[in-house]
Amino acid sequence: MSFAKTLDNLLLEKSALARRFENLIASKSDAELEAMAQRSRALTLQNFGRTMRLFAPLYLSNECINNCSYCGFSRDNPILRVTLTADQVTAEARHLAQQGFRQVLLVAGEHPKFVNKNYLADCVRVLTADFSSIAIEVGPMVTDDYVSVVDAGAEALVVYQETYNRAVYSEMHTAGPKRDFNFRLDCVERGYDAGFRRLGIGVLFGLSRWQEEAVALAAHLEYLFKRCWQSQISVSLPRLRPAAGGFRPLFSIADRELAQLVCALRITFPQLGIVLSTRERASLRDSLVSLGVTMMSAGSHTEPGGYTHQGAKDLHLTVRGKIVAPDFQDGEDQLATGQFEISDERSPSEIANVLRRRGLEPVWKDWDQAISRR
Repeated sequence: MSFAKTLDNLLLEKSALARRFENLIASKSDAELEAMAQRSRALTLQNFGRTMRLFAPLYLSNECINNCSYCGFSRDNPILRVTLTADQVTAEARHLAQQGFRQVLLVAGEHPKFVNKNYLADCVRVLTADFSSIAIEVGPMVTDDYVSVVDAGAEALVVYQETYNRAVYSEMHTAGPKRDFNFRLDCVERGYDAGFRRLGIGVLFGLSRWQEEAVALAAHLEYLFKRCWQSQISVSLPRLRPAAGGFRPLFSIADRELAQLVCALRITFPQLGIVLSTRERASLRDSLVSLGVTMMSAGSHTEPGGYTHQGAKDLHLTVRGKIVAPDFQDGEDQLATGQFEISDERSPSEIANVLRRRGLEPVWKDWDQAISRR
């Protein structure tokens, strides 16, 4: 049974777990929130120790055939676009490897002409020698296509539902295959069937009321822990950031509420991985690392070629999905347009040092493909 049926009945029929979670994210006094924080810290230490996994996103392409109101890559945005070649991806990856990373997340817009199973498999294969953990965050695919990417060496799949509110989802996604709510919702299960050993989901806070999104997210997690029990499950909690197109969040979730949500997730799902990206400012990230977060990005760029300026000679401008001549002169230092602005611009080494000062050990590698081949 798909999670869609559970989601559609959520207002009328919540599980005992969802009701407990709903209580945890209700308004709390300072004393109640501190008690939650203490319990969350203890559970995180018990299940993950004093460690923090570090990873970097590597953007492959910002081509996209979807119109998503909130996304910088949206088809109709007049932005500079590029899809990196396998050699260019290798150059970007080597830069990250020199900084210490052994865990990388490959990210791309949804455009089957540029980013398909063969392209992704080629990108994964060129990285397997230097990266023990390769994850992908791309447009949803069918199970057989995922199998090709898993066979190439990818071990993790990340997909955000963006919003669990069907009406808002329809309003935000005005064109392209991403309009298919259920196909995206079931994406993680197809990835599990294809053999991914790590699965990540998330919701983009700012499109609907955060409490409603959080309850739906918790229900989805409960479902996946039962359905995809052989994989490790993680969750990301991104808040909308400024991006090309000028979209502004319709709703907000305050820092205090985000901290409460992290604690509620940890208390409800003690073994859940919780991911925190460079969307958030440095001071907040430093505060949240001790509450329940287990994985962080560092030194991130959200544009293809952002680390080493790969693909600069291949840039093209699109206007409403059509390629037009770039409006810059040859020789100018140009980069493809990023998906969104980041807030924490510290280097990976700076973040690693902060973690150590807080009594945490930065983990650059915690898995090797050779283990599964024995």
